[in-house]
Amino acid sequence: MSDASSASDSKGSFTATLLAAVGGFSIFLIILVVAYLPNKATPAGDGVKTPAERKAALAELRGKEQTAATTYAWVDKDKGVVRLPLERAVELTIQEAKK
Repeated sequence: MSDASSASDSKGSFTATLLAAVGGFSIFLIILVVAYLPNKATPAGDGVKTPAERKAALAELRGKEQTAATTYAWVDKDKGVVRLPLERAVELTIQEAKK
């Protein structure tokens, strides 16, 4: 009789282990679907730029920043607000602080 009960326990523990493994994989797949798929990269035609396009956009941005940091320009002509080069702004700030 003990052989029959140990065989029954063996089948029960195998079934429990199998169900636990299947459940674990199921949970993993659910997490994968919820976390990964919404953040999946879109194909190149959907607004994703190539490295060459990103490099060109960065170069253009840096050029605009350089121009803004080194040239004079009107920000609001009606109010008399101007943009100064950074070096000149620092000089004026130092002169004002010495007064």
